[in-house]
Amino acid sequence: MADTALVLGAGGITGSAWETGILHGLAKAGLDLSTADVIIGSSAGAVVGAQLASGLISLPDLYELQLTDAGGERGGKLGAVTFLRYARAVLSSRTPEAYGRRLGRLAREARIGPTPDERRAAVAGRLLSPRWPDRPLRVTAVDALSGELHTFDKDSGVDLADAVTASCAVPAVWPVAAFGGRSWIDGGVHSPANAHLAAGYERVVVIAPTASGSKVIASPRAQAEALAAQGARTVVITPDAAAKKAFGRNPLDPARRAAAARAGLAQSAAHTEAAAAVVNG
Repeated sequence: MADTALVLGAGGITGSAWETGILHGLAKAGLDLSTADVIIGSSAGAVVGAQLASGLISLPDLYELQLTDAGGERGGKLGAVTFLRYARAVLSSRTPEAYGRRLGRLAREARIGPTPDERRAAVAGRLLSPRWPDRPLRVTAVDALSGELHTFDKDSGVDLADAVTASCAVPAVWPVAAFGGRSWIDGGVHSPANAHLAAGYERVVVIAPTASGSKVIASPRAQAEALAAQGARTVVITPDAAAKKAFGRNPLDPARRAAAARAGLAQSAAHTEAAAAVVNG
């Protein structure tokens, strides 16, 4: 699979499970995207990307993990007040960086649990290895002070668990991640997929649990269209109606994980032909 980028977007616990279901279904149909030349993961996608790139587990087994009892997993919730603050940040921002600064301030001021160490341990527990994989993996996070997007890889000097914890640090839900003298929040704050980071790749597959953008952050489809205008072949997979129903109202609810994974597997058949045309065409 030459010059192919796999982009895995943000979307919480349900998003991770749905992405895994999509990937498993595509692989069952003969399109194994774990062999992409680079995997770019944001938030939920950072977790799946790290698991996939590790080479330590097959997609069928990774899918089966989504179906196990989630009773011991701690979830989170984006409450109405937090949603309102996010909306105000959008309305008062003109750029993704300005939006990131506002949410970074919100995240730093929020009084929430668990502790940063507890949160890091929880994220590290989802990873199959504490080490960066040899396979190219890029993990996104947003600087909580500047609002700028940053990417981490095996050459960044940052532990994999720190990078993924930062990428998953949903503002005002999970603690700000701090390392390297800087504070970090969720990579999905800059955009739901950050597919623009795949610029230069000839073939780009975007799997994005969050399909929408806003006046300041670009949607996955808009970013893919920009890549296509540069000459790339692209395909974007976002949740169908059944998947959205499976997600429920709270993407951070572990109890919805299995249903989201099954919805991804069921949906994958509708995208196999288009994805194969991009990757193999």
